[in-house]
Amino acid sequence: MGSDLTARLAAEIVAGLCRLADPKRAKGQQAYMKSAMPFHGVPAPDVRRLVRDALRANPLPSAASWQQAIVDLWRNATHRGQRYAAVEILLAKTHAAYLTPDSLPVVEELVVSGAWWDFVDAAAIHAVGPMLRADSRTMPGVLRCWAKDDNIWKRRSAILAQLKFKNATDEGLLCAAIEPSLGNREFFLGKAIGWALREYSKTTPAFVIGYVQTHADRLTALSKREALKVLLKNGLVGRVP
Repeated sequence: MGSDLTARLAAEIVAGLCRLADPKRAKGQQAYMKSAMPFHGVPAPDVRRLVRDALRANPLPSAASWQQAIVDLWRNATHRGQRYAAVEILLAKTHAAYLTPDSLPVVEELVVSGAWWDFVDAAAIHAVGPMLRADSRTMPGVLRCWAKDDNIWKRRSAILAQLKFKNATDEGLLCAAIEPSLGNREFFLGKAIGWALREYSKTTPAFVIGYVQTHADRLTALSKREALKVLLKNGLVGRVP
């Protein structure tokens, strides 16, 4: 029954994406994302609406069916928009209770096989982050492991997981997530470090100023520039070290 249900959900979503396809937009999207996988050319709000309506018509009754719906659509995707739809199922508010460490293998698959910022950032910020909020016992250890992984996208996910936490940010965990990638010349890691610090600077500028000063010789120029962008604009620092 679960297989029939998830197959029907996937078929409805794919049919909807094909119906809304815009070939001209698709070419632009594919070029922008430097994607080998083609696009349907459907704007993100329309993808979200399509997935929301499909879930309403085909409700997923369990965490297992929810996970199956995500991986089936993801693995069988012929177009990048179908994978965006799989991410939308992952992030659906109606199934937020399923975002627990039990669903971590699904998230990890999307991060590792997605291997690009559009998939990874959505999963890190809106899936891994909420999982961390809900489970402060298991998830910090997971993210400390991800931060040291050979896979750069797992590292980026660990760094960005607390991006929206503001005052709830675990500074020790943030430092632990950044530490293994300090000085790494990989663009997507340096950018993630700077982005995470920049967001936290809006809440606790003193911490970020101190962090950048302390690690000025190890942070890349990209990371420092991104980290201090808001502070420079607001006159809280005079220059990038």
